Amino acid sequence: MGSRLKQNPERTFNWFFEATCPVARDKDPGVKFQFPEDFKDEESSQTLPRFCFPYDIQRPKDSVAVQHFTFVLTDLEGCQRFGFCRLTNSTQTCLCILSYLPWFEVFYKLLNNLADYLSKGQINEIKALLAALYQQSIPLAPGSVTLQMGEQILMYTEVSRPVGHKGGQDGIPYFIAPDPRSLPSIPENRNLTELIVAVDVGNLLQLYASMLFERRILIFASKLSTLTSCVHALSAVLYPMYWQHIFIPVLPPHLLDYCCAPMPYLIGVHSSLSERVRSRGLEEVVILNVDTNTLETPFDDLKRIPSNVMSGLKVCLKRQAVSPGCGVSRAFLKAQALLFGGYREALQGDKEGKIHFSEEFFLDHKSASMKQFLQSAIHLQFFKQFIDDRLDVLNKGKGPDDLFEEEITKCETAAGRGKSYQQLVGNLKKGGGALILNMKTKANMKTKVLSKSGLKNLLSHKVHPEDHNLHRGGSMSHRRAQSDSLQSRLPITQHFGRSRPRRPVQKHKDNEITKDPEDLWDRSTISKHYISLVFMAEECQGV
Repeated sequence: MGSRLKQNPERTFNWFFEATCPVARDKDPGVKFQFPEDFKDEESSQTLPRFCFPYDIQRPKDSVAVQHFTFVLTDLEGCQRFGFCRLTNSTQTCLCILSYLPWFEVFYKLLNNLADYLSKGQINEIKALLAALYQQSIPLAPGSVTLQMGEQILMYTEVSRPVGHKGGQDGIPYFIAPDPRSLPSIPENRNLTELIVAVDVGNLLQLYASMLFERRILIFASKLSTLTSCVHALSAVLYPMYWQHIFIPVLPPHLLDYCCAPMPYLIGVHSSLSERVRSRGLEEVVILNVDTNTLETPFDDLKRIPSNVMSGLKVCLKRQAVSPGCGVSRAFLKAQALLFGGYREALQGDKEGKIHFSEEFFLDHKSASMKQFLQSAIHLQFFKQFIDDRLDVLNKGKGPDDLFEEEITKCETAAGRGKSYQQLVGNLKKGGGALILNMKTKANMKTKVLSKSGLKNLLSHKVHPEDHNLHRGGSMSHRRAQSDSLQSRLPITQHFGRSRPRRPVQKHKDNEITKDPEDLWDRSTISKHYISLVFMAEECQGV
């Protein structure tokens, strides 16, 4: 799967520990407390504490009393494990909880409660809370999850009753995990909120463009919470696609050589380490300094993306950046739908009924700028993985059902386009890929018959040139009626919801070759009008 999230993790968390800051650069952090006490992953025990202090410890400390940040590790199966941290400046200690669940707000609140227990010396309460969470199973529901604390830990979904909940006894609300089916919103989503506050729209568009071309991207910031939030939020704007390369929200000092990697990456680095990173002679790297809101890039990636899409995205971001809700996420989703939503028109069926993706059809009927961009995009890892995932779902007889598909349909409806994809999915549910192939075969045969009929009609009119020759003062009625008759016999095609333009009414000389009607259709102009129409329609709707 394109997503690096682990499907159905067994536990809410895997390890909790309290680490102490090392006394020197060449020393490792210590571990004062951990749960479970018999945690036996030696590699994690040695590696994870070093991520808790990802800055130059010999530099002056930040004035921020408490910082929350999150690092990411990838396990042997390619799944991401999140290390949620709470760093206290006064004591130079860091609480960390390791989990496969991307519940940022949830675990930050949990860490605050655990820190409160520690400050009061309530070790037994900490162990009881962690033990209850460690043993608690996770509801396998697509929606949000709520945890309540009363006499016991209770975890349940929005639509179910908590297991063990006594009738008439209300639990104390503790936290609500995010709904993976919804878009990140402001201010509920801390990562997105930090990104929008720290980075202006111009630099945000540049970063988005750099990610679409899978560049090497470095982000510097002096505040750890802002740093990791920006990196996590940037990776999320690619939805429904996922960054497939090196992903390190905060890089510890002992791994700075990763910045010299020759492959694409998205890495966050604390500002205290910026000089050491730059001294490594970075080449062809996009660098954002969050503190100064400045961007350095050797590429013109923004100009390589269709201007209609980026201008529409820019307008939406400027309008939504200061508004609460999911408007910013929706703007990026709309841009993704306009750029990549055409993949549905490139789905083809073979004789065995299996669906495959045709790059030729994907690039066909596109404007020059869109075609140039997509010719590069089809070779990118995040797009290849996306197509593989979609084909896997379709070939299982199912139809992809997520916010991206809904947005594509919304864009097509706003532009008056057809519903071929909905018909394709419907046929999949009824009879599988063989039915789709049969449908397309019949359609192709009918098109050929109509084309031959149209050509025969054209030739029959060419045989009688005298019918087309009008004398001075002659009537135009016969010529007009003849043109209407010809038009009615032409094969009908649809381009972005518009009928084929009428054939120009003009005389044809005997030695003149009749042009293909397709040559009369300006696809690039239509594509530009389509994209503009989508943004204008949703602007009027206030989306």
